[in-house]
Amino acid sequence: MASLKDNKVQIVQASISEVDHSKHWWNYPHFLHLNFCIWIVTLTSTNNGYDSSMLNGLQSLPRWKEDMGSPTGYILGALNNGNTFGVMLWGRKIAIVGGSSLMVIGAILQGVATNYGFFFFSRMCLGFGSGVAIVSSPSLISELAFPTHRPVATTIYNVFCLGTRTLKSAYCWRVPSYLQGLLPMVQIALIWMVPESPRFLIAKGRVDKARSILHKYHTGGSQDERALRIVEFEIQEIEAALEQEKLFTNARYMDFFTIPSFRKRLFLVVWTSVIMQLSGNGLVSYYLSKVLISVGITGVKVQLVINGCLMVYNLFVAGTVASVVYRFRRRTLFLTSLSGMLVTYIIWTILSAFNQERGFTEKSLAKGVIAMIFIYYAFYDMGANGLPWLYMTEVLPYSHRAKGVNIHNLVQTWILIYNGFVNPIAMDAIQWKYYIVYCCIILTELIVVYFTYPETSGYTLEEVARA
Repeated sequence: MASLKDNKVQIVQASISEVDHSKHWWNYPHFLHLNFCIWIVTLTSTNNGYDSSMLNGLQSLPRWKEDMGSPTGYILGALNNGNTFGVMLWGRKIAIVGGSSLMVIGAILQGVATNYGFFFFSRMCLGFGSGVAIVSSPSLISELAFPTHRPVATTIYNVFCLGTRTLKSAYCWRVPSYLQGLLPMVQIALIWMVPESPRFLIAKGRVDKARSILHKYHTGGSQDERALRIVEFEIQEIEAALEQEKLFTNARYMDFFTIPSFRKRLFLVVWTSVIMQLSGNGLVSYYLSKVLISVGITGVKVQLVINGCLMVYNLFVAGTVASVVYRFRRRTLFLTSLSGMLVTYIIWTILSAFNQERGFTEKSLAKGVIAMIFIYYAFYDMGANGLPWLYMTEVLPYSHRAKGVNIHNLVQTWILIYNGFVNPIAMDAIQWKYYIVYCCIILTELIVVYFTYPETSGYTLEEVARA
C-alpha cells in the first residue's frame, strides 16, 4: 500500500510540474484570481494583529483611560483578555461570513461603548467572531491553493491609532474601535468571489462542482490533456484522503497519553505553543505602552509612532520569513530564533536597568531598548510566528493532526490568559526586573529545543509519522 501511495504521489508531482508554468504566478489570470481569493480569506487573521496594536495605542490615550476608569493590573488584563475569552467560546465559507459579521458587530459595540463593562462585552463579541472565522480560514486556504503554492499560502496566513490622537473628544479611541470592523466588512463584501472548498464539495458528493472549480482556478480552464489530468489526480487525492479519514475515526485524544511515541508528539505540540506565546512577545503585543514607560518614554505621540512602526515592521519581516521558510532546516530556524531572542532580551533588560538607575536621563539607553525590541521581533518572526504551524503538521501523523492542533490552540489560549493577567500586574510591581523572568524562560526553551526537537525537513509526512 505504501509503495502504491508513493508512486501515486510521484505521478501527481510529475503532472503538476508539467502543468506549472515557467513564468511567475502573477503573469497568469487564473492564478491572479485564485490568489486574490486566498488574500480575501487571509483577512481573517488581521483581527489579532490589529487588536493588539489598537489596545497598545488606546493605553497611550488619556481620554480612553478616563472613559474606562484608568484600568490597571488584572482589570486591564481582563480587558485585553476579552478577545481571548470570546475565542474560547467557540467552524468553511459560511463560517467565515458568520465570524466576520460578529466581528463587525463587536467593533460597532466597541466604538459606542460608554464604560469598562460595555467595552469588555464588545471585546468578547469580537473574540467570539474571530474564533468562528479562524477555525475555517486556514483549511479553506490550503484546500484552494494550487499545490506548488500551498506551503507559502498556508504559512503566511498567521502573519498577516496614530491619526486619531489629535481628536479632543472620545472619538480619539472610538474611531480606531470602529475601524476594527473595516477589514471584516471588506471580507464579507468580497467573499462571494471565493469558491467553495473542493474538498468540502467532494465530501458532500458534489464531485462535478469540485472538478469545475479545480479546472478553472488551477489550470485556467485549459483543455490540454495534461491540465485535465492534474485536475483528475487532485480529485483522486482528495477522495483518497477522505477515505483515509474514515479509517481513523477511532483516533482518540487519549492516544497522546497511552502511546509512547504520541507522548513525545504531545510534548512537541505543547512546547511549541509555549515558544509561540511565552517568549516575551506577550509583553510588547498588548503592553508596549508599559514597556515604553518603564524606560522613560511617556509621550503619547512617540508611543503611538513606535507602535505603528513596529506593526508595519512585523508584517514585512514575518511575510519575508514565510516566503523562504522551506529553504531552511526546522531546528536551525528554531535554535537561531531562540538564541537571538535570548541575546536581545538580555541586552534589553540591562539597558532598562541602567536607564532606571540613571533616572531616565540618557535618551541613548531608551533608544537602545527600542532597537532591541525591533531586533527581538526579527528573531521572533523567524521561528515563532509561522514556523510552528508548519512544524506541527510535520510531527503529527494524519490520524491525529486535527486533534493535535486543537490541543495547541487550547494551550495557546491558557498562555494568552496568563499573559493578559500576569504581565500588567508584574510590570506595575517590578518593572524591568520582570524581563529577567522571560530571559530564563527563553533560555529554557532554547535548551529544550536543542535536546528534544527532531529535524523534520527533508522527510515526508509518512516518514515522520513512523518515527
